[in-house]
Amino acid sequence: MRYNFSNALLGTNVFGLNFKNKIGMAAGFDKNAKLLNELEFFGFGHVEVGTITPKPQSGNETPRLFRLKKDKALINSMGFNNDGVDEILKRLKDYSGNIVVGANIGKNKITPNSKAVDDYLICFNKLRKYVDYFVINVSSPNTPGLRKLQSKDNLSLILEKIQNENLSNGKRKPLLLKISPDLTNAQLNDIIEVSLKYKLDGIIATNTTLSRKNIISNNDGIENGGLSGKPLKNKSNDIISYINNKTSNNFKIIGVGGVFTSDDVINKINMGASLVQVYTGWIYEGPSMISRINKTLLKKEKMNI
Repeated sequence: MRYNFSNALLGTNVFGLNFKNKIGMAAGFDKNAKLLNELEFFGFGHVEVGTITPKPQSGNETPRLFRLKKDKALINSMGFNNDGVDEILKRLKDYSGNIVVGANIGKNKITPNSKAVDDYLICFNKLRKYVDYFVINVSSPNTPGLRKLQSKDNLSLILEKIQNENLSNGKRKPLLLKISPDLTNAQLNDIIEVSLKYKLDGIIATNTTLSRKNIISNNDGIENGGLSGKPLKNKSNDIISYINNKTSNNFKIIGVGGVFTSDDVINKINMGASLVQVYTGWIYEGPSMISRINKTLLKKEKMNI
């Protein structure tokens, strides 16, 4: 089985970066930048490492990752477990591969929201020379109070300071925001307004959901954590479409949530996504998933479908 299938027709340029294909590994899988070479071998066009925090932290108590097999879903309550920015930086310095690498950055659990921007700035400044783009994660449901940073005032403070830093002291990096699928339209409108005001390069839609609607698996005792996989697909697509329509197709979106097949990729792109990320789908479909999807996408590209 050839896992690393590639063809020039699959390539795309987004944020001024050249991606060998449109499918990336979402944040949360390679939290510590230990698997970049392996994920490149399996055919991913980009990898988003993290979420990375300034200090190492162990995350929430185990068990904290659960399969809902009947739903082809996962529930996780990991809590930003990672080795900390300094250790991860060492690995990124040593990486010499050929795929786009993004850094998903967050705050430590012990850091109060009033000081959150300091954590984001620490990670940004330490990593900026060694990654291709950044994602501000304010949407994980597994760090207490983190989602409050999606409010207009909190988000404005964070984005203003990070973007100011981004525009000084070195080459500017593409800066994206990862958002929750559980936002109201009013909250989405605020996020779009702030993102445009501070000239973000795009939005990642979406993180995991707290909703358990239409779940058929027995999830008794798994009250906490974010749900990913097939049950998230429609919610993610709706938000992608909403953002795309609100911004008149002028804002870059990375679509995440419920991607298992080439049709799932195409649907997200048709909704307005420029790139797509997977995680749960790869867990269920196996290591040949990216190669299979890219082969199908190539056939459709050649047939102008």
